[in-house]
Amino acid sequence: MSPQSHIILLVEDCADDVFFMRYALKKAAITHPVHVVIDGEQTVDYLSGTGKYSDRDAFPLPTVVFLDLKLPLLSGFEVLAWIRSQPTVSHLPVFILSGSSEDRDREKARELGAKSYIVKPPREATLVQAMESLDSPLALAGAPAES
Repeated sequence: MSPQSHIILLVEDCADDVFFMRYALKKAAITHPVHVVIDGEQTVDYLSGTGKYSDRDAFPLPTVVFLDLKLPLLSGFEVLAWIRSQPTVSHLPVFILSGSSEDRDREKARELGAKSYIVKPPREATLVQAMESLDSPLALAGAPAES
C-alpha cells in the first residue's frame, strides 16, 4: 500500500458484523481509521457532511466505503445509487458487503457502480486485495475495476 492513509467508512447495522469486520481488518494488518454508521440515512448524512457529521475533522470524507446491502431506512442499493448521483462522492470506491451470494445482487451492485462484491464474513486476503486495489493507477484514475 502507498503511504497515503485511507479513511474507511463501514456501513453496517449489525454489531456482530462490525466486530468481525474490524477483526478481519486487524488480522489483515489494515490499520486505517474506520468510521461506522448503522443505517442508510446516517450514510447519506456522513457523506454529505450534514447533521452530526458536519465536522469534517471528526468525520473526514472516506477514501473507501464498505457497504452492507440490508440496512434500515435506506437499503445499500439505494445508498449506492445516491453515492453515484452525487458529484462530491461519486468517485468513492464502494465495496458491497453482503451475506447474499445471489447473482442478481452481484449484478445489481455492478450496475450501480460497486467496485466489488464481498460475501460476509470477509476473509483477510479479500480485504488486503480490496485495499491494495485502491492504490493501483487505474483505481486512482477512477476506472472501474473487475469484481
